[in-house]
Amino acid sequence: MYKILIVDDEPDVVSLIQDYFEINGYETLAAFNGEKAMELALRQPDVILLDINMPHMDGLAVCRRIRDYVSCPILFLTARIEDSDKVQGFAAGGDDYILKPFSMEELGARVAAHIRRDHRCKADANVRFWGRMAIDYTAKTIAVEGPVIPFAKKEYEIIELLSLSPGQVFDKERIYERLWGYDAEGDSSVVAEHVRRIRAKLKEYGEEYHLETVWGMGYRWKK
Repeated sequence: MYKILIVDDEPDVVSLIQDYFEINGYETLAAFNGEKAMELALRQPDVILLDINMPHMDGLAVCRRIRDYVSCPILFLTARIEDSDKVQGFAAGGDDYILKPFSMEELGARVAAHIRRDHRCKADANVRFWGRMAIDYTAKTIAVEGPVIPFAKKEYEIIELLSLSPGQVFDKERIYERLWGYDAEGDSSVVAEHVRRIRAKLKEYGEEYHLETVWGMGYRWKK
């Protein structure tokens, strides 16, 4: 069963599309805003139908954020017909434009055609989004809207440890033992130095607030 993610801020439109595809044997996921779309995109749909004109985070922004982490076709739903809009959509990583209003039969045919033509490998990446930042736990990279931040191995491992348990406080000793080992030469003060470097790098991208100090206790990743 193919899975389709439908993203539109108009519930009636989403409901209409859902009904059509479910009747035709598809599994559907629905999102009414960009933030929810990013979350559901990680469930590896076979096709994403993405409205462009949404408040707060429009479809172009969503597409740019998720394109490196999903391999499926992304079809924009839009009333815009200017060539410049199409160029922006394709530049953001979209695969096709479907202009509103459209017939459900046309939409169904276009979706089926894209699924047939989609020979890209499905990414197995385990990715989480934190604000503008994406942590790829498979590739062990951290990026902010595209650029990868050059973290050293232990710096990345600290972020990985904390971000996989958001909200949980880890003291320096526990972090040191987990990442350096019980028999390592040195002490937990090295953790504070690594955290300082991590914050400096995150600050360059305006994302330092994720790594929070809990005074007298340790560090935690902010939810």
